[in-house]
Amino acid sequence: MSEQKNRKLIPSQGGILNDFATRVKLIFRLLADSRINPLIKLLPVGALLYLIIPDLIVGPVDDALVIWLGSFLFVELCPPEIVQEHLAALNQMIPEPWKEPREAGGEVIEGEFWEKKD
Repeated sequence: MSEQKNRKLIPSQGGILNDFATRVKLIFRLLADSRINPLIKLLPVGALLYLIIPDLIVGPVDDALVIWLGSFLFVELCPPEIVQEHLAALNQMIPEPWKEPREAGGEVIEGEFWEKKD
């Protein structure tokens, strides 16, 4: 039981939008993976279908809750080793040199800015 509590599938890498984008990409990759049970794949698809079907409770809160719950349960029910494999592939696809601080004395490229005046 304690193993379940300590398990975190998606480590935070900064920013809410970055985490959201990573989660969406992960879900699409898992949906395309043939090793995932087709019944589990119905969770995010069903959550999206919920947006199309008229619901009883008016408002966006219930829609957001159903989509979040469907995507959360989908990732949690997928085998952890497959999720980790896809996360590692996602993290390797996007190089992040902009996060590393530059050292002083690096290459400087000089240029001129020409402003067009009418």
